[in-house]
Amino acid sequence: MVFDTLVAEFPFLLRGLWIGLQLLAALLTLGFVLGLTLSVMSVYGHWTLRLFTLLFERVFRGIPEIVLLLLFFYGIGELIPMSPFIAAVIALGLRSTAYQAQIFRGAMQSVDDGEVMAARALGLSRLATIRHIVLPQALRRSIGPWTNEYSSELKATSLAYVIGVVELTRQASYIVSNLQGNTLTVFAVVAAMYFVVNRLGNAGLYALERKMAIPGFEGRGRET
Repeated sequence: MVFDTLVAEFPFLLRGLWIGLQLLAALLTLGFVLGLTLSVMSVYGHWTLRLFTLLFERVFRGIPEIVLLLLFFYGIGELIPMSPFIAAVIALGLRSTAYQAQIFRGAMQSVDDGEVMAARALGLSRLATIRHIVLPQALRRSIGPWTNEYSSELKATSLAYVIGVVELTRQASYIVSNLQGNTLTVFAVVAAMYFVVNRLGNAGLYALERKMAIPGFEGRGRET
């Protein structure tokens, strides 16, 4: 009976997973763009920009994800109305920004100063040096640590149900209500789905890391 119901409800779980993956892609993209910008500001910017980056990272890394979700949807949402999905993208995306900025900053600082000096000696401007010398190497060296960020944010998408995003965890809760129990079975299936998506993403990123690896540089992050 439970198995038959799960089979019938499985398309709803897939729909929830798809929404969660859209949320993951959106927040990671936001975090990538803003994180890369903040890392450049932190390494090469004026001291005021470095201070802003430092404060931003400490604030958003120091607040639990679920609190950020509630703050943006119920707090800021009173002033600027937004859908649960958009609120989740912004809240989790800004937190991801703080972590990705740290990843990219470390990668930029690992680039050999001699290469930067050589580029400047050849007549490249500071901006051109960052664009053509520093960033290409930094992005390649960031893939390993970024794998951890992917895993962390995939898990964080499950928290978006608290503000009404109908992702995988929320769909599972609906199914449990319909089944009037069997919570273990339903959430075991959900756990397996998260695990598979996590492993597939990690495998893809590890393959990309090996393909883009810089000879003589080992930069893989801790597996999550």
